[in-house]
Amino acid sequence: MNNFLPTSKNDLSAKGWNELDIILVTGDAYVDHPSYGAALIGKVLENAGFRVGVIAQPDWQNVDDFKALGRPRLFFGVTAGNLDSMVANYTANKKVRNIDDYSPGGRSHLRPDRAGIIYANKLQQIYKGVPIVLGGMEASMRRLAHYDYWSDKVRRSLLLDAKCDMLVYGMGEKQSLEIARRLQNGEDIHSLDNIRGTVVVRKNLDAVKDPISVPSFEDVSEDKHKFNQAFKDIYAEADPVRERAVVQKHADRFVVQYPPALPLDVEEIDKIYSLTFMRDWHASYDEAGGVSGFDTVRNSITSHRGCAGGCSFCSLYLHQGRYIQSRSIGSIMDEIKIISEDKKFKGTITDIGGPTANMYMAKCHVWKERGACREKRCLLPEICRHFKPGYKYSLELWNKLKAMPKVKHVFVGSGVRYDLLTDSYSDEYLNELCAHHVSGQLKAAPEHCADHVLDLMNKPRFNVYEKFIDRFERVNRRLNKKQFLVNYFIVGHPGARLEDALQLALYLAKKHINPEQVQDFIPLPMTLSGAMYYTERDPFTGKKLYVAKYPHERMMQRALLQYKNPQNRQYILKALKILDKESLEKVLLG
Repeated sequence: MNNFLPTSKNDLSAKGWNELDIILVTGDAYVDHPSYGAALIGKVLENAGFRVGVIAQPDWQNVDDFKALGRPRLFFGVTAGNLDSMVANYTANKKVRNIDDYSPGGRSHLRPDRAGIIYANKLQQIYKGVPIVLGGMEASMRRLAHYDYWSDKVRRSLLLDAKCDMLVYGMGEKQSLEIARRLQNGEDIHSLDNIRGTVVVRKNLDAVKDPISVPSFEDVSEDKHKFNQAFKDIYAEADPVRERAVVQKHADRFVVQYPPALPLDVEEIDKIYSLTFMRDWHASYDEAGGVSGFDTVRNSITSHRGCAGGCSFCSLYLHQGRYIQSRSIGSIMDEIKIISEDKKFKGTITDIGGPTANMYMAKCHVWKERGACREKRCLLPEICRHFKPGYKYSLELWNKLKAMPKVKHVFVGSGVRYDLLTDSYSDEYLNELCAHHVSGQLKAAPEHCADHVLDLMNKPRFNVYEKFIDRFERVNRRLNKKQFLVNYFIVGHPGARLEDALQLALYLAKKHINPEQVQDFIPLPMTLSGAMYYTERDPFTGKKLYVAKYPHERMMQRALLQYKNPQNRQYILKALKILDKESLEKVLLG
């Protein structure tokens, strides 16, 4: 049975429809799977009774692509896709990417730069007066004034540049449904105020109750101290329980960010993942070889959303938030039953997890009572006594999955938060994980070894990671298993100097670690690290920071970490000379 959302007028005819209620335009290929935003929102709206279609990766220079499904009765929903379009199209060193895993055949640049703006502007030219709603990761990260790394300037809210009617930030299911229902009831798009998880532009604040005003776009563009003040204010209000709107003036208009959508409860999130998905890419991509990004999630399960870690460089808090929203064990088992019936399934669930696998069913009673703490973080400088990992639920889930027919292996491929695995309360979880749910390698992200850099990253001190390594190795020796850690590191983060990269390189050489997973730092919009990069200060302390802004220095930092690569030799020699550490040449280069 074909349960793909319509992508052509032939599809509409096959359904006996003359028009659609909502059309979703996405920068990703259309993969009908819950890990793809357009498919997920589309199926949620369809389940509520709306007629929904998808235009995937339209040629932005061809108006015919945007006319493929005609004029929607209610609105266009526009998203750049699962990634910000600039992240999708360019590397950390601003080089054009050659591969896009979210496009058929891995073809790059099938989505335009600043896709939300381009798509919205094209639709406005073709369909005058049809409401346009922005959503997705790009919208979440650019909803207010923000530093844009690729243009090296502060840009205004995406909502203004795209000239859209409304922006949805966060995961979007609740907001999309409310917008659709209120438009269905005859309300005007410009009257839709006080919808959680949305941003609007208004000429006055008559409809906004008790907002907090942050420095204007003009102020943050001209004054880095005001940029950081705005960041702090916005960061403090990124919590649904506090219920305060944030207002930022742009010239003679106000950009109004309403409070985040309330987290989904178990019943709500279970219902979403119970919807019928084709769990495949659209057949039109077969000739191109399909969509490679889908292969990594085809047999994986999202067990929860959200992350309480709060890493400075991560955009997750802008999109999924700090609260952990977990599915029930029954819901996960039902999805695995569906996966196991697929003829391509070979018996292995490649991942059960979320942003961090071992936060499944984690809770804090404070979240519901008064929201996430303003002045305190869940896991740092130490794990808060109110934060409770849900390890008993993971163990129960794993045991039930092992007994399911057709399921041979269930792996945790998404990585773990290692600081939650260093104390005795995690013994049983770590033992079971290593015994049955590691496919030879386990992902972990120490990111660096210099404590002052880790502090700025909002990551645990390095001795915590060393404690975890010791426990991981001891457990595997006891189990008589040879399993390894895949270590993720970041170079070029604000505060990280060349000598810090050398310190990390010497540690890696001592431990005979040759890391493949080295990420050049990208200052993502509206992240704490992004603010540090732009202003060269810590927004919370005001402390001046060193920032490696030149590609050559970033290359030297990366080369030191990947000291085994012969192509890095000249960069390493230059770095050692700059640091007056030429005596260490043999240690790193042999």
